[in-house]
Amino acid sequence: MKDELAPKQLHKQTSLSAAAERVNLLVDELNSHRRAYYDNNTVLISDAQYDLLFLELEELERKFPELITGDSPTQTVGGSANQTFSPVEHLEKMMSLDNSFSPEELAAWGERAGAGPYLCELKIDGLAVNLRYLKGRLVSAATRGDGSVGEDVTANVLTIGSIPKQLLGKNHPAQVEVRGEVFIGVDDFSKLNEALVAEGKSPFANPRNCASGSLRQKESSVTASRPLQMLVHGIGAWSDAPVQNQSDLYELLAKWGLPTTDKYKVVTSIPEVLQYIDDFEKRRHKLEHEIDGVVVKIDDLSRQRELGFTSRAPRWAIAYKYAPEQVNTKLLDIKVSIGRTGRATPFAVVSPVKVAGSVVEFATLHNQDVVKAKGILIGDTIVLRKAGDVIPEILGPVIELRDGTEKPFVMPKKCPDCNSALAPSSEGDIDLRCQNSKSCPAQLRERVAYLGSRSVLDIEALGYVAACALTQPVEPKIAPLKSEADLFNLKLEDLLPIRALVLDADTGLPKLDDSGKPKVVDFFKKKDGTPAEAAIKLLKNLEDSKVKPLWRILVALSIRHVGPVAARSLTSHFGSLDRIFAASEEELSVVDGVGQTLAQSIKDWISVDWHREIVESWRKAGVLLEIPGHAGPGALATSDGLFSGLSIVATGSLKDFTREQIEEAIISNGGKAASSVSKKTAFVIAGENAGSKLAKAEELGVEIIDEAEFKRRLAK
Repeated sequence: MKDELAPKQLHKQTSLSAAAERVNLLVDELNSHRRAYYDNNTVLISDAQYDLLFLELEELERKFPELITGDSPTQTVGGSANQTFSPVEHLEKMMSLDNSFSPEELAAWGERAGAGPYLCELKIDGLAVNLRYLKGRLVSAATRGDGSVGEDVTANVLTIGSIPKQLLGKNHPAQVEVRGEVFIGVDDFSKLNEALVAEGKSPFANPRNCASGSLRQKESSVTASRPLQMLVHGIGAWSDAPVQNQSDLYELLAKWGLPTTDKYKVVTSIPEVLQYIDDFEKRRHKLEHEIDGVVVKIDDLSRQRELGFTSRAPRWAIAYKYAPEQVNTKLLDIKVSIGRTGRATPFAVVSPVKVAGSVVEFATLHNQDVVKAKGILIGDTIVLRKAGDVIPEILGPVIELRDGTEKPFVMPKKCPDCNSALAPSSEGDIDLRCQNSKSCPAQLRERVAYLGSRSVLDIEALGYVAACALTQPVEPKIAPLKSEADLFNLKLEDLLPIRALVLDADTGLPKLDDSGKPKVVDFFKKKDGTPAEAAIKLLKNLEDSKVKPLWRILVALSIRHVGPVAARSLTSHFGSLDRIFAASEEELSVVDGVGQTLAQSIKDWISVDWHREIVESWRKAGVLLEIPGHAGPGALATSDGLFSGLSIVATGSLKDFTREQIEEAIISNGGKAASSVSKKTAFVIAGENAGSKLAKAEELGVEIIDEAEFKRRLAK
């Protein structure tokens, strides 16, 4: 966005001439973006940036109504009908929606519109389409256009399988307009973009552009090849509709065979509306399609008619927009980070931008094939998404803003941390890996940080910054940890001299201080030279970790493919690390949840000299490498445990146990924490929202207990 068009705060002293100049700029800019969005399927700025400019224009026009013009975006709907398609005049105008961005704004609309009931539904980020049926037969389909005249896309809409050409049932109205949104699902969007790039074609920037571009193809065969869907959400022209409420209308449309959503809800008050909005904001990233908010409507159709319309929007409906999670920013560079197993992962360096409540500077790109599939070039303006707490993701480039200075990303052939070769670890492996697993400082740092994490050894004092300090200190030049073998031998005198760079956990790059220089800290001592709490706590945590459950010790070795689930099965079956490493691939493969690939990975790992050195060093340091009392392969940890010989399944959300805690409670009491229900299952512990496992237990007649009963049995 140009600096002169950045949103500005309106001051009470703003003069009419200054306001007029600003209004002209805003009208031109907003109309330019609307043409790009509605007519050319292109997003040049994010929705959030557009909304800010639109709100500023509304505020200026409220203060200076004499500046309102007929072409102002506040007075008009959508774009215009593209001349590529024949014009279609809607029998009843297709309106836009006014937006609200806070509970207070929604409550103010509720006061104007009157008391409920209100119908709440998801605001699909798609393309508005009007279907016209004569006596139940589809005769035309048109885009919204300027609200009065749209584009004839009938031939293309007929390729969408979910839209009926003939309505089900009988006694259909002589003429009815049905309105809805054409969209493309999130998973389908990703697959389509990958296919387009593979064919040497430009990818779409986001699912909405994808749906719009796919529907507005000259050749219907192209549209037919795209996985378009539609959900209908209302009607246009229909005299004497035999229903009283919007919700009744949806039921009727569904009976006609039209695709309707099952996620709408009728509520009686604004607090209930806000609860619906909050519920779906938490679930929005689990939906099959993109949404950018919730639409709230007066459910009573007669009250809708009484409230009527403004020049561009109904007074009886409003959109509640979620905080923006998609923004446009500049892709400055693509760098590569090295993970604990040597995997080389490209990540994007972007112009810092605020999205979903935090400032984003980096975004993951997974591997070189993903970079290619997204069709992005270094220097592109890109569409960036941050879904809640999820790592930021690049959706695609804004190709229309390219100026020729952009350049493609080339995957390096050498590790950026140790200069060793990057290569696939096996035939068919997409990922490139640093081949210097022992000495690569990045791999060691990541392995140490991983083993300290909550899901592994749960060493509170060994977070990412501490792992950096132990493996890549600025002083002394020789790191106290040259491999994990040294971890349990650390002493206070090893820790106190350490001064280290503070690295970013996502990228491995140094964080900068206020002056812009890499941040260096004394991590393990105070200013007076005495030990810091971090040093004392780390040594105590390490001592306590020597007797952690054996499955955690196995996971801490960073054997490829061996995560907590497989580690539990292996340690429960064999009872010691020595037995696991001595077992053949065949003996390992038969363990529940292991298989041939993981078995081979274990055998490959233990065949390496320096890996065996880690195990022996930990053994000498006093780390417990076996389950006391375990009788050998196939036996359980204890022969007289509370759950000895029992296979137990936990499912659903539990209040007082994490999944790891309940599995440890089962295993430590002699049982097997199974992942699936069978006739051999002794009982199932069912928490809230238990799903298919609960149903399977009921089908097989397996005993089902709740969390309280499990705790009662443990107390025995």
